[in-house]
Order: sequence, then C-alpha cells, then structure tokens
Amino acid sequence: MKIYKIYILLFLAALVFNACSEDYLEIESEDANSENFFNSQADYENALVAAYDLLQSTYLNVMLGEIASDNTLAGGESATDTPGIQQIDDMIHTPVNDQLSDIWRWMFAGVNRANYILEFQDKTDFPDKPRVLGEARFLRAYYYFELVKFFGDVPLVVDQRLLFGDQFAVDRTPKEEVYAQIELDLQYAIDNLEYSTPDVGRATKGSAQALLGKVYLFQQKYGDAADVLDDLILSNQYSLVEDYSTIFENDNENNSESVFEIQYSDLEGAGFGCLQCSEGNVAVGFNGIRSYDGPLFESGFSFNVPTQEVVDLFESEDIRKETAILDIDAFAAANGATFSVGFEHTGYYNRKYIARKGDLNTGDANLTNPNNYRAIRLADVYLMAAEAYNIGNLGDGTAREYLNIVRRRANLDDVDLSGTALRDAIFKDRRLELVGEGHHFFDLVRTGRAANEIDGFVPGKHEVFPVPLEEILLAGNRWEQNPNY
Repeated sequence: MKIYKIYILLFLAALVFNACSEDYLEIESEDANSENFFNSQADYENALVAAYDLLQSTYLNVMLGEIASDNTLAGGESATDTPGIQQIDDMIHTPVNDQLSDIWRWMFAGVNRANYILEFQDKTDFPDKPRVLGEARFLRAYYYFELVKFFGDVPLVVDQRLLFGDQFAVDRTPKEEVYAQIELDLQYAIDNLEYSTPDVGRATKGSAQALLGKVYLFQQKYGDAADVLDDLILSNQYSLVEDYSTIFENDNENNSESVFEIQYSDLEGAGFGCLQCSEGNVAVGFNGIRSYDGPLFESGFSFNVPTQEVVDLFESEDIRKETAILDIDAFAAANGATFSVGFEHTGYYNRKYIARKGDLNTGDANLTNPNNYRAIRLADVYLMAAEAYNIGNLGDGTAREYLNIVRRRANLDDVDLSGTALRDAIFKDRRLELVGEGHHFFDLVRTGRAANEIDGFVPGKHEVFPVPLEEILLAGNRWEQNPNY
C-alpha cells in the first residue's frame, strides 16, 4: 500500500508555512490542541503520513535542479510562461520569485509536520515508536537538506513547531549547524530503522544511509561519505535493475534499485490553485509534450527540455540515452504522432518523467500523474561512493570499480583512469546516469564547476538562491539576504 494515498486531514491548518493559499493565517484548527492527539500509535502514524505528504511537492525542486543547470532549458509556452522558472533558467532570478517562495514554504511545512511529531514524542509510548520517530527524523533531515541546498542558512527549529509569531525571534542558522542537525537526524534514523518497511514508500535504514552519504559529500567529508555509502553497498539490500529502460516506467516503481522513492497517485485530482495539494507528480505534466497526440505518451506543457549539449554527451553505445532523452521529431515521424512547438523547443523531452498513457486522468490530467520520483537510486550511491574515494584520496581502485559497475549496465567499457581524469569521468557519468532527475545544478555547485558550465552564473551569488523577500519582511526585516541579491 502506498502510504501517501491515505488522504488525511488532521491538524494541518494549524501549521505555519503549509497553506494552499495566503488565507491560512485566518484558519482556526480544532485539532491543534495536542491533548486531543498523540494518544495512540494510530495518531502518531497519521501524523507521520501528513509529514510524508509534503514530499510530493518536491516535484518543483527536481525541475529547478535541472533547469538551473546546463542540462535543460525552461521551455513552456512562451518567454512569459511561469516567469519565475524562466528567470532561474537565465540566472536573473530575484528575491521576488513565486517558485522559490513555494519551495521555502513547502519545505518548511514538511519540517513543521515532522517537528509536530517530535514535539510530542514522549507523550505516549508504544512498541513501534523508535521506527516512527526514525522516519520523522529522516523526513526532517530530507526537508532541511532541500532548504540548505537552495538557500544556505535557514532558520533551524528542532522538536517544536515554528508557529506564527516565532519568526520575530528565530534567526537564520548557519548552514554548518543545520548540516550538523541533519547528520544527527539521519544517524538516529540509521540506528532505529530497518531495511524493510511496513509500507512501500517509507524511509528505511538504507534511505537514511544514502542521504547521509550525500550530506557528507556536499560538505566534502569524503571519508565519512565513503564509510556510510560502503556500508549501504555492502549490505546487499539493493541491486541495479538489469534493464535500464524499465527503471522509470510506472509498472517498475519501487524496484530493486530504489533506495528512496517518492510516491505519487492519480486517485486524487488537483488544480492550479493548490499545486502542492496534488497527489500526482506535477512535474510530469509540466515536462510533457505540448499538444501531443499519438501513442505511448500524453501531452503536457513542454517545460524542462533537454539541451543539445547533454544529448551530444552520450556515447553511441550508451543505452541510457534512449531512456533519458525523447527525440520527439524522430518519434513522431516513426509513430504518426503530432505535437506543437513551445518556447525554446530543442526537439527533446525528459523521457524519464513525461506522462504515459493509461493514467486515470483524475481532475486536471497534467497535475495528477502517478509517476513516482526515484529520489535516490543505487546507481547514484555507487557514483557518490566513487567520487568520495577518488576526491578523498581513499583509493582510485575502489572508485574505478564503483564507476565501472554503473558503466557496465549502460553497455559502456570499463575505464582504467586515476586522479583528475578519473574524477572527470565520474562527473560525466554522474551527469548522464542522472540526467533529468534534478541533481545536476547542485552537483555543479558543490564541486565548484557551476561558473564554467552555466551561462550567467555569478560566483559568490548563484551558489544559493535568494531568500524570498516575503519571508524576510514576515520576520520583521531582520534577516540578511543572501549575498549579491
């Protein structure tokens, strides 16, 4: 059972930063009194489902992780279609940006929901509590990691809700301290979760190990990253899917390679008035082929279109290209399909995450696609471990082996490189293995390559995005903006 498909309305209106509209400040919740809640395991489990629910809104984080990089262009209908996305593509974004405001609010909503559980973690005992708290702390770490990736220093609140009015007393916390808390949360999750889980889609010990390895890598703690990623790899709990072309299909969700997967459903419709309310993967509709009519796929809004540069990076024998990149002109000609051309049309689409036929099309079909997001795959883990071993000078032999495991699945020859040549090969394969999955911008930033790869990228500015102006004003204009915005 996919746990996100349980539709729960509990106490959520009381949480700041999670509203479907600005009217949330006027909502009174009858469930906000904790004396009426957290009296049974069922209460904690329901609150945990609510904390998972905000993962579905990370579709936007994934899109921008590609569009801000040199992997894709914004696309859309025109140069004014969703201006915030267009500005990020061109590196001219400002503190007034609807999409960045959404990410700030939605990720803090996730933090708040996890903190609500942890605020009352001692209220009621039950045998399965360590697992529930482990999942809650994993989720808090996940949301805070997204916030640090996008904004750098952010307010850090632990084991209590950030309520309206608190913003006048809470300051932005240095990202180093936020990372330290993320590490603590993930280590707790590792110690209290199993590799198995009661429901598909929940966080596991493996999820926490992989995310902790990534957190270490972002801080250039290569030895720590190698240790925890090795532990995960050597656990043999996961295996690469043999046929790469099947990984992203709807009938191969939660497969052997999926270390953590965000669950989506087409059972509950949504609209543009509350995109984060959708139980479906909104990015899939945004990525879709404009005005498409033909087999296999369904239409969408033609955002997030791959560049010729990334298409040309694939070697001819690399089988990943056909799964990652849809050449719409060739496909349409071969299958009698039709489509229209949107803004910045490159001729390519992100085939991993565009709508397939066969969905229920509940509500707005472009907002309720059931395609799960493969947030952390084993291939990602291998490549992170390879990077840690190589850059951390821990052993190029192990780095090569981890890289070659991924290359062999892609039908590529083993590399016999070392030093900076091996590092560059790892970076290239990481880009091609994970293209379309939202990682590339942050990989470029954390490895110091962004200024050389992204047009318009300004060092000392664009490593992070601006804190939304509305949040600074809401905090009484006390917070400093990120440099050079």
